[in-house]
Amino acid sequence: MQQHGSGDSSNGERPISSNTSSPVPTPASWVRRFGQDRRAVQQPGVMVVFSAQCETDEPIDAMSSSGSAEDDFRKPSVPIPNLNPSKPLRACNASQEFPEVIPLNVGGTYFTTRLSTLRRYEDTMLAAMFSGRHHIPRDAEGRFFIDRDGAYFGDILNFLREGELPQRDRVRAVHKEAQYYAIGPLLDSLEDSQPLTGEKVRQAFLDLLPYYKENLEQIVEIAKVRAMQKKARFAKLKICVYKEEMPITPYERPLFNSLRFERSESEAKIFEHHCEVDVSFGPWEAVADVYDLLHCIVSDLAERGITADQQCIGVCDKHLVNHYYCKRPIYEFKITWW
Repeated sequence: MQQHGSGDSSNGERPISSNTSSPVPTPASWVRRFGQDRRAVQQPGVMVVFSAQCETDEPIDAMSSSGSAEDDFRKPSVPIPNLNPSKPLRACNASQEFPEVIPLNVGGTYFTTRLSTLRRYEDTMLAAMFSGRHHIPRDAEGRFFIDRDGAYFGDILNFLREGELPQRDRVRAVHKEAQYYAIGPLLDSLEDSQPLTGEKVRQAFLDLLPYYKENLEQIVEIAKVRAMQKKARFAKLKICVYKEEMPITPYERPLFNSLRFERSESEAKIFEHHCEVDVSFGPWEAVADVYDLLHCIVSDLAERGITADQQCIGVCDKHLVNHYYCKRPIYEFKITWW
């Protein structure tokens, strides 16, 4: 009888030898071995290059699969072309170039001038606009468009070409345009000519009356309310305009200390009062007299499109003390609205 050892199989199959030299690897062992081999091999470095403010419509993939990682590392960085043909590349820091002769459309008025004329003075808006650093829109005909009233742009060009100044009736409007375009030499020339020089002198006088603008607004408001209440075309106001404190007659003047009417506190209280008028101007110390101030009031109202006529209707007869009365001149202003 044949005997079987303890390691024999009970079903009669031949056992597999335990000292096999090359066992079959399992999937898990393949994964571990692949990881060890990968760590043993030095991986090539990858350099990511950032472009300088160039905008593209598609994002750039730093791990591109167009070649091996080692080849990408050795090759210099080059711009990646846009793969989307429907969206062209936008230029990087592209400057706008201009022809030597510039066609202009300024608020619907057409002009033609040389590029050097617009660049005559460096620190101006026109020189900056046509320096090439900014984009200027064009109209349907290809003219460079400036969204500004062109009524006085010809005077601007004439100064840039030959230093020519506008006529007197256009000085104020051209001065406003010169401020917008920041043309310093033109501003200096206009401010040294009439009527702007006269305006400086006039304003120096009005600075003596810090309440002048407030009183002017009060005249307009009162006249508007009265005209609307009466449904009338005009309104009348009483306005007191006086240059010196009371008294003002030669008979009363010697009774006080000096021509400047220096008074004690008790004397000042005697003459303090408010005339029964709508608005009061005064006093002030200057050569300019009452009629000069009346001219300023009427002309400033005319600048706002308000027609005003004035006439003297008497003096304030308010009794102060003894035989002293106010005697400030009272003027009637007629404000016409239409």
